[in-house]
Order: sequence, then structure tokens, then C-alpha cells
Amino acid sequence: MANGLKVTPQRVAILEAIDKLHNHPRAEQIIEYIRENYPNIAIGTVYKVLDTLVSKNIVHRVKSDRDIMRYDADTENHHHLYVSNSDIIADYHDQKLNELLEKYFEKNRLPGFIIEDIKLQIIGKYSEGR
Repeated sequence: MANGLKVTPQRVAILEAIDKLHNHPRAEQIIEYIRENYPNIAIGTVYKVLDTLVSKNIVHRVKSDRDIMRYDADTENHHHLYVSNSDIIADYHDQKLNELLEKYFEKNRLPGFIIEDIKLQIIGKYSEGR
């Protein structure tokens, strides 16, 4: 497993759940998915593994626009589209936007603040024709 973590069935199952569930699942959704194959897995174990995966930068926490914690296995630099009339969070990759933001903050530094990462939350809804 990445970042020096030992491969365990619980870690593999949780990563698989995040991948299969797509849409940045909540911990409860991950638990429900895992319990199909591991009915006796403790809820605390799932939360502990999620915390470990986040601390090792294998998955990221994403807070929904309704302040619900969700998990994202895509660790590349990207932003999120929050669909306001649903529960959907979609990944948004745009290298030009990343460069624009980086250049902007190079020129317009925030006094006394060191930027570690920039993530946009773009909130809206899909048009009916989509």
C-alpha cells in the first residue's frame, strides 16, 4: 500500500468502497458498502482507517456544501462541483485554472499567510438539457 502502510483487508475494503461508490461517499455509505462482505467490521475501525488514509494523503476529506464530511480518492490537484439540487459532488480538473490561481496568489500574496493548497467549491446545477 502507498506511503508505507501495511496492506490489511480493512484498508483494501475501504479504498475499494470509496472507488466503487464514486461521488465522494460519506463514512456511513462506506460502512454500509463494506458490511456486505465484512458484516462484523466495527464502525470505529472504519473511522480509524479513514483517518489513517487521510493522514497518509491516500484519500482526502471533502466537506459538502451542507457541511457533511465525505471522502475522495482522487489526490490530484482538482476542484469540486457541488450540485445544489442534489447530493452530487463532481471532480473538476482544469490545469489552466490551477495555473491562473497560482499566478494570482504569487502576485497577490496574503500577508502572514502561507498557502498550502487551493481548492475551489463551484456550486450550481446542471441545465435541463444535460
